Amino acid sequence: MALLAVSGGCRQDMHQAPRYDPLERSDFFADQRASRPLVEGTVARGFLRDDAGYYTGKVGAALVADIPVRPTREVLERGQNRFNVYCTPCHGLGGEGTGMVVQRGLKAPPSFHLERLRAQPDGYFFDVITNGFGQMLDYSAQIAPEDRWAVVAYIRALQYSRRVPVGDLTEAERRQLEGGAPSGEAGHGGGSTHE
Repeated sequence: MALLAVSGGCRQDMHQAPRYDPLERSDFFADQRASRPLVEGTVARGFLRDDAGYYTGKVGAALVADIPVRPTREVLERGQNRFNVYCTPCHGLGGEGTGMVVQRGLKAPPSFHLERLRAQPDGYFFDVITNGFGQMLDYSAQIAPEDRWAVVAYIRALQYSRRVPVGDLTEAERRQLEGGAPSGEAGHGGGSTHE
């Protein structure tokens, strides 16, 4: 009697139901794929991305002129963190294009401090991070959109650090600059505070 009661609880109907494994071939569908593509126009919850400028760095064909997030201290610190992880191997800590892989023979990217890049709109850098450019591969899978904007904010901070107006320096920084302190000791991103 006990054996009958125990064997009644061992039904395997759902465990042995016909099913497809992911990416398995299927003769049921015309394209022979068991894994079905999403219905056109389907948007996963939280992925609507209806602000094209924020998610692409462009509005139509025009690049976004200014970062669409407020560059707070937290944003800049996050941008520095992501920059140090993903960008410094080629671009270097200061953005001059002298990273470790360049020192080992890879072609150097241009310095972020070139006037040509300083003049680019913020959406340009976002677009390059997203889609790649020249030898640079895209980082859209590795860096989330909000982090891409944080990296753009940090690149702008690096660029600003090289051309800080003397009037924006503290008295101590001005004395240090006038005293012939070595470049980068004024605390502005590791580079000279004026050009």
